[in-house]
Amino acid sequence: MKTIGLLGGMSWESTQTYYRLLNEGVKARLGGLHSAKLILYSVDFAEIEALQHQGNWAETARILSQAARALEQAGADFLVIGTNTMHKVAPEIEQAIGIPLLHIADATAGVLKRDGVSSVGLLGTRFTMEQDFYRARLEQSGIGVIVPNESERELIHRVIYEELCQGAINQESKQAYLEIVASLADRGAEAVILGCTEIGLLIQQEDTPVALYDTTEIHAAQAIEKALAT
Repeated sequence: MKTIGLLGGMSWESTQTYYRLLNEGVKARLGGLHSAKLILYSVDFAEIEALQHQGNWAETARILSQAARALEQAGADFLVIGTNTMHKVAPEIEQAIGIPLLHIADATAGVLKRDGVSSVGLLGTRFTMEQDFYRARLEQSGIGVIVPNESERELIHRVIYEELCQGAINQESKQAYLEIVASLADRGAEAVILGCTEIGLLIQQEDTPVALYDTTEIHAAQAIEKALAT
């Protein structure tokens, strides 16, 4: 079994979901007392969040690249960044390390293509929904991307940072998210990507008839496949 390097803490709420999914997945595959071989580097999210909203992506790249190198030096065979938004600096992180990086957008695109989905709605932080680093990766795989309107993007972003990243689950926010999901489907989305690793804490597939693709679950499943590949 290969050793997974998990770059987490963004937020720790979703990182604990990664940890659970990785260990449950390995146990399901191998049985008994098996669990994932994993090294975790958890950053201080307050520092990263402040830099995000300042637009200082170069400094976030420096911090995360340093953390990625530490994971490599500790024995990780490949890297998983446990956040959608910080894949904005994935190219810089890849340049800083000599081990493979499993990109969350590529993992998600692969599952969408397998399922024959060609048009998706995208929920995430404003950075993920509005900038090209994530959307373009999907579009290059032949998948059309529909994003919520301005007011919806503002609500989604606010709930992520002010509620979900702090462990707060609000029923009004859940209803608002589900209404946005339905709106995206009305606009032609065949499915909706939960493109922030915390959103799965708020809405799940049983809440809506619209197909949901949880990037945390997809990313963790791809990491398990890579860890167990011979």
